[in-house]
Amino acid sequence: MTQIDFYVLQPGAAGSRWLLACRLAEKAYQQGRRVFLQTDSADAAHRVDRLLWTFRDGSFLPHGLMGETDPRRTPVMIGHGDVGGDEQEVLINLSADVPPFFSRFERVIEALDQDQATLDAGRRRFRFYRDRGYPLQHHDISR
Repeated sequence: MTQIDFYVLQPGAAGSRWLLACRLAEKAYQQGRRVFLQTDSADAAHRVDRLLWTFRDGSFLPHGLMGETDPRRTPVMIGHGDVGGDEQEVLINLSADVPPFFSRFERVIEALDQDQATLDAGRRRFRFYRDRGYPLQHHDISR
């Protein structure tokens, strides 16, 4: 069964959920995991694509956008919509909704910051997963 982890930036923590998602993608990649970052739109996917190049000096994550990059050669993919490609290891959700394909992943990461709309959407997704019996973990991020 898919493990669901909520990472919540606490008040005063540096950065945004977008940067947190980049850090979490980097960690998963360093552990040898394939990662899919889900966004709400093509614009948001391009934003994540740019951030993965610049979020930390000296960092390099081989990544690409769905439909523009060969996923067989790219361990970190970024997409939006109802199709999550063929990935099955780590899904980092940056969309407001639960992706329809989430359950095929071993692990789903929900990255949240203190923006009220983001927190409200995160609470709805938490209830969705909880009500269906998925194992949930919560991680407070203070830096």
